[in-house]
Amino acid sequence: MFGTVDSWLVWNLTGGTEGGRHLTDVTNASRTMLMNISTLQWDDSLRQFFNLPENLHLPKIQASSSNFGCLASGPLKGFPILGVVGDQQAALLGQGCVSSGEAKNTYGTGCFMLYNTGTEPVTSTHGLLTTVAYQAEGQPATYALEGSVAVAGLALRWLRDNMKMIEDYSQAYELAAEVERTGGVYFVPAFSGLFAPHWRSDARGTLCGLTAHTTRQHICRAVLEAVCFQVAEIARAMVADSGCEPKQFLVDGGMTGSPLLLQLQANLLGCSVAKPAMKEVTALGAAVAAGVTAGVWQLGGKMGDITVYQPQIDAKERQRKTSRWKMAVERSLGWDLEAMSTDD
Repeated sequence: MFGTVDSWLVWNLTGGTEGGRHLTDVTNASRTMLMNISTLQWDDSLRQFFNLPENLHLPKIQASSSNFGCLASGPLKGFPILGVVGDQQAALLGQGCVSSGEAKNTYGTGCFMLYNTGTEPVTSTHGLLTTVAYQAEGQPATYALEGSVAVAGLALRWLRDNMKMIEDYSQAYELAAEVERTGGVYFVPAFSGLFAPHWRSDARGTLCGLTAHTTRQHICRAVLEAVCFQVAEIARAMVADSGCEPKQFLVDGGMTGSPLLLQLQANLLGCSVAKPAMKEVTALGAAVAAGVTAGVWQLGGKMGDITVYQPQIDAKERQRKTSRWKMAVERSLGWDLEAMSTDD
């Protein structure tokens, strides 16, 4: 038997070796690279490509909102498991982004943006991934475009642990707010290459525009801006692929605790950024999936307590900053550390 973490949990919760059910949902199955995202079934050609044994027993694929069986033991014995959904897709549900054209971005160690494209999968030509977003039982699947940023909160950890510039993440936010600009400093956090939409494994971290007047305040602000520039790149790729521009982006994750970061993000996106007061949006999305199956919840509900950030720079300034960012990205490319001399 072979499966993902969710199928292992379901199998154990429903009895394990004593009659446990070997199941998964469409969102988690899509992450294995073994499922055909159009048919929503395991694909024989992919099994052959990865040279999987013929007797390998994959879990049955179900809709995200469906009955996965009842708990076999414990204080909740007999209660059904009514929803299973992948991490980022759960955040999409939690934010209520269930209609085509709605998008969310999660700021964690990295960033993950999902853009709902409706019931038809959109094949990206701008460096994004096509993924299954959600499926309710008896309904067609909903798809999304996804873009990932490798380094977001990880850059703050680098400032704290490696560079010793800050003692905690909140100090980085405070220092960044002490200056109105980065003083021409641009930071490209390509510690292990660049993810979407560049996909350049030869890129490495680059700090550009340093002068004798550069302070750690400027560098902290440049680090925050770097996260926002990367998210804006993915957003532009999504608009190019879908032909539709979202009116706002819903955000969640640890870094959204910084109002400055969210204001910078709105400035660079050129549209509003909305942050709900509810922090555990991913857990909420899993609850929504189960609630739909139980008939006690409807999809698409938006949270009421939301803080909205509007752009505070004009298109000309946004273009100027984006052009400088692109220059910094160009300077980060072509670094092959394995080929460099040990003397370097």
